[in-house]
Amino acid sequence: MKSRQFTTSRFQNALKYVSALADFFLIDQYRSHTADTLSYMKRYHITFHPTKDVFLEFCTSKASWMDVNGKDWELKEVRANQHAKEVCHNTAAKRHYHAEQDQLQRL
Repeated sequence: MKSRQFTTSRFQNALKYVSALADFFLIDQYRSHTADTLSYMKRYHITFHPTKDVFLEFCTSKASWMDVNGKDWELKEVRANQHAKEVCHNTAAKRHYHAEQDQLQRL
């Protein structure tokens, strides 16, 4: 039961965040603002900052990106070496097929 409450709370925070963010940007697009629209924007701004933590688990760190880019570079080198060792002449269709396979493997 506790995990369900926790999940419901997280879901509600996610909805609050998305709703406040969307409302903020919708009002931000007005050509002119009054005291009321500025107070709405301030309220939305105050709402979405404390609730943004629900999305932090989905953020990637700089170290993660560097690791992924390093692995991608290694894989590119390995595949380039494999293609360089192939002595036979490939047709355009085979080269296209190998390029698609390389891209799928990298993903």
